[in-house]
Amino acid sequence: MSSTAVFRVGARLSRVTTMLLFGLIVLGSVVRTTGSGLACPDWPLCNGRILPPLQFNVLVEWFHRLTALLTSVALFVTVAWVLVHPATRARLGALAGLAIALLFVQVMLGALTVWKLLSPSVVSGHLAVALLLFVTMLSITLVARAASRPAAVREPRPAGLLATLATATALAYVQSLLGGIVSTTHAGLACPDWPACDGRWFPALTTLAGLQMLHRYGAYALTAAVMMVAIRSRSAPDAAVRTGGSLAFGLTLAQVVVGVANVLGGIPAWLSAVHLANAAAILATLVATTFRVARMPTGAGSMALATSP
Repeated sequence: MSSTAVFRVGARLSRVTTMLLFGLIVLGSVVRTTGSGLACPDWPLCNGRILPPLQFNVLVEWFHRLTALLTSVALFVTVAWVLVHPATRARLGALAGLAIALLFVQVMLGALTVWKLLSPSVVSGHLAVALLLFVTMLSITLVARAASRPAAVREPRPAGLLATLATATALAYVQSLLGGIVSTTHAGLACPDWPACDGRWFPALTTLAGLQMLHRYGAYALTAAVMMVAIRSRSAPDAAVRTGGSLAFGLTLAQVVVGVANVLGGIPAWLSAVHLANAAAILATLVATTFRVARMPTGAGSMALATSP
């Protein structure tokens, strides 16, 4: 099998794993918002059984664990494919090793979530590692897909676009983590109105109201950063980069609307899940667009290519 074909298969395997991770993150939100986290008080079994009782909360938690098992199997298959073939091992070995390490930490945090009776710090750490694992598998997909396609000489990237994208991507990760902390500490309804909090803009950050407002400040900062991405990406010669910038901004605006609807609607479980799903979609869009821009030549590199004999 040619190296191109090996990378193509690797990209497909990692894409499936990435999609499973996305679903697992959303399911984790459903578990949290429906109060199903301790429906199975033991681990890895559920009430001492492989097949649990047919009760709603128990089934929600059990299905979350089943999806986690399927995701782990898919991840191990992907990593095995990467490590078995020399071409993919050279390009993706470090990312594959990181994915395995993150998976191990994630499994331990999942068990601790049950053993520590949904400790907010453990649950927040569980989400933080899940997002890092999601980004890692997405990165493997992007690198493998790029390696499976012939290289093309492209126009130089616009000045400052890569730094703007990197900043927005970091903000998207932090904001997603802040949202998880707000949920696990039950600060979601600490401010029943919007945009202020009981008429206050700067409540003490040591209170639940302060934590909720900190999450809102992060949303405003992320919206401004992604707006800059959308504006700057319009000058990019790559149509995919322009689309990525516009898509990220559209998803961010939708995220603000969903966030406000969550507060005003009393945080229904399904809308909270949509909120986290959209947050993960924003992060994925920014990561993919950043990767594409990073592969574009700099202005100096492009000039060197043009003048070389």
